[in-house]
Amino acid sequence: MLRYLYADELHKFPILADGMFQDRADQFKIRLGWDVYVNEKGEERDRYDDLNPLYVIWEEPDGSHGGSMRVLPTTGPVMVNDIFGHLTGGSPIRSPLIWEVTRFCLSRTASPHTAGAIMLSGGEMMEGFGLTHIAGVFDARMIRIYRLIGSSPQVLGTEGAGHEQISVGLWPYSAEDCTRVADRAGIPRDLSRLWFKTAFGPAKQHRFALSA
Repeated sequence: MLRYLYADELHKFPILADGMFQDRADQFKIRLGWDVYVNEKGEERDRYDDLNPLYVIWEEPDGSHGGSMRVLPTTGPVMVNDIFGHLTGGSPIRSPLIWEVTRFCLSRTASPHTAGAIMLSGGEMMEGFGLTHIAGVFDARMIRIYRLIGSSPQVLGTEGAGHEQISVGLWPYSAEDCTRVADRAGIPRDLSRLWFKTAFGPAKQHRFALSA
């Protein structure tokens, strides 16, 4: 199932949280060879994890981490502006209606539908919170994954080549994309909406409203 958890809620799910940060280390440091910091617990964390972001996490039936991504509003510090601002044409992406997703991670044993489920959460957040776009930083390997899932971004800028290629993109809200991603992930929209409603309630309240 999909869980939507803020950083200060992760202590309630220690196995899930530990697995997420350790799988991030495995993916970004070991498999991709990125220059990221891994702590003594074998976890990959950065300064954006200290901002109480929202994490969308696919929880496997045994309670373990299958995949995840990190969400922050672009009204505050975000990677697309702080680190990759030169790829957006010189204009920061800053709007309460645009949230950033980063650290898209899949465990080595992730279920086949995990990537699609996590992408589907982006559509649920846009639909549920009235967002116009999701912004993201992604590497070359993700382009094929996005295409297979059925939701490709508008690429704003790219640097590097081959496995070193990094891009910044925007996903506009599209009901058709949500339906297509759900179908390819094999997850009924009613179930996806239930996971979202369980996390945020019928009023669809999120904590980022105060900083928007």
